[in-house]
Amino acid sequence: MAVRVICFYQPGCMGCMEQTPINREVEKNLAVKIEELDAVKNPLMISQYGLKVTPTIVILDNDMVKERLEGVVHAEQLEAILKKYL
Repeated sequence: MAVRVICFYQPGCMGCMEQTPINREVEKNLAVKIEELDAVKNPLMISQYGLKVTPTIVILDNDMVKERLEGVVHAEQLEAILKKYL
């Protein structure tokens, strides 16, 4: 099972700035890597994943989207969702 977690953000986005330390906490607690990608610098990925807002966290399992979380996601909720795929 190859799980990949991507958090799309935009510079200056208040929600994105709030999400970053949450992501670091979850990474530490679950020993998982959360990739952070600037949505503005990755326009192809915006259309590929149908992004509408930032932050958006996309959870992929074997390159298939399993979950999409829009807006700020708190650590407890993110950990509970990720545990289903780890």
